[in-house]
Amino acid sequence: QVQLVESGGGLVQAGGSLRLSCAASGRTLSMYAMGWFRRAPGTESEFVAAVSWSGGSANYVDHVKGRFTISVDYAKNTVYLQMNSLKLEDTAVYYCAATRGSPIATKTGYIYWGQGTQVTVSS
Repeated sequence: QVQLVESGGGLVQAGGSLRLSCAASGRTLSMYAMGWFRRAPGTESEFVAAVSWSGGSANYVDHVKGRFTISVDYAKNTVYLQMNSLKLEDTAVYYCAATRGSPIATKTGYIYWGQGTQVTVSS
């Protein structure tokens, strides 16, 4: 069992930055990969980024590459999503999720989910 709690969302102007946190608890976290997804109003969930808990290369959706960075703090059992140069279209509820194995982009492959944190980008 893995428990995930997101934080760090809020209101930010376009061009600004936010850092989302996902505090994870549970056994054998090193066996999991962690992902961030988002869902804007009226749309389906979208993969944003993922990384293996044990390290290695990260996986990003194309339109956040160069702006978003996913990272892991092993000491704090926390996964971060640093979001820079935010755009209006980044407005969404952001969810942290965990899956066994590789940092995949497929939502259905993730087993555990957090409750989500709202990110609103204003003009």
